[in-house]
Amino acid sequence: MSARFDAIGLVVSDMTAAVRFYRRLGFAIPEGAETEGHVEAELPGGLRLLLDTEEVVRSFHPSWEPPSGGGRTSLALRCDSPGEVDSLFAELTGAGSGFELKPWDAVWGQRYAVLLDPDGNGVDLFAPLAAGQ
Repeated sequence: MSARFDAIGLVVSDMTAAVRFYRRLGFAIPEGAETEGHVEAELPGGLRLLLDTEEVVRSFHPSWEPPSGGGRTSLALRCDSPGEVDSLFAELTGAGSGFELKPWDAVWGQRYAVLLDPDGNGVDLFAPLAAGQ
């Protein structure tokens, strides 16, 4: 089999808001991307994050409608430390991002929080807790 995992694609309602959010999380998104209908950001390990506006998706799938209700997809970002989970969460919520879960020490041994991107997709932030916490 030659198929391999290459990219994560998200449909966005507002490219400017999505680019701003993902840049704050450290994604290298090209300058000027805010005005594009399709944007790609290379991720460590060779994967890519693809952002497409609703209009672009409808250009090839005219009957496409955004999903309603809760999301079933989330991105999980490993942070270098529990403190980084807290600081990223504070930075993004301070800039107006929504969230599902404030940072907490999970029973499985991680500092964990869940932000919401501008379209309501979950973005999990996590870092291993020090032994004994």
